[in-house]
Amino acid sequence: MIPIKIYISFDFEGLGGITQWNDVTKNNKDYKQTYAVKQLKALLEELKEHEITLSDSHAEGNNIPWEITDEFPNVKLISGGIRKYYMMTGIDESFDRMIFFGYHAGVGEKYSTMDHTYSSSSIHNIWINGVEMNETLINAAYGGSFGVPLAMVVGDDKLKKKLNPYFKHLYYVETKSSLGRYSAEFKPMKQLLEEIKSTTKEMIDKNKEYFDVYTFNSPIEMIVEFSDTSKADMVESMPLTERIDGRKVKISNDNYRVIFEALLAITYICGA
Repeated sequence: MIPIKIYISFDFEGLGGITQWNDVTKNNKDYKQTYAVKQLKALLEELKEHEITLSDSHAEGNNIPWEITDEFPNVKLISGGIRKYYMMTGIDESFDRMIFFGYHAGVGEKYSTMDHTYSSSSIHNIWINGVEMNETLINAAYGGSFGVPLAMVVGDDKLKKKLNPYFKHLYYVETKSSLGRYSAEFKPMKQLLEEIKSTTKEMIDKNKEYFDVYTFNSPIEMIVEFSDTSKADMVESMPLTERIDGRKVKISNDNYRVIFEALLAITYICGA
């Protein structure tokens, strides 16, 4: 097998065994780092022959222990925050494909566990070129701006439903059936780990050209609706920003990378 270069963006809320913010908050006694590491190792086991960049992209980016690189020396780990491009730090044209691990449905998705899009407290909705966004689509388009396709997602059932219209060739591992914002039905852990391994094996056998590169046509228009008017007040002073109404701003540009960075800046300004 010829080694390829793979970018993995790690999030937490979409993983099996997770239903509450306490589950994914590092300083909480109920923090379930062991659940995340078990599921992540199932993925990495099948990628030992390849060059991996793993971006810890949940909260402060300090969820994946550095020791994981002892077991998987082919992995470069990106940790910490605040950092430029956050969930997609390090992606460039050299990568063969992307995997989004532990991803979740977007804000407002019915019966979706811990639904949010980049900010659980500040952002009420995001549209890009009229399409209602979630973190998968936002980040896939950033990778797509470098010509890198999204090959595999590990996440909840509600996210899978939202991605179906946009990807013809996407490997998906369903980690749980979301029942509500703080509830879900879980399959046995052993079954989930085996599904992650088997799906990864299938995915890695496909050529890069098999997968979909997700992009937006120019000009690109992003509308962000905030949870309250004070957030729009703060963001309105950003360059390129137009205030639409009390809770919405609009940013337009021909370059998606500008749109992506603007969204990250908005998230930081509003305090995530």
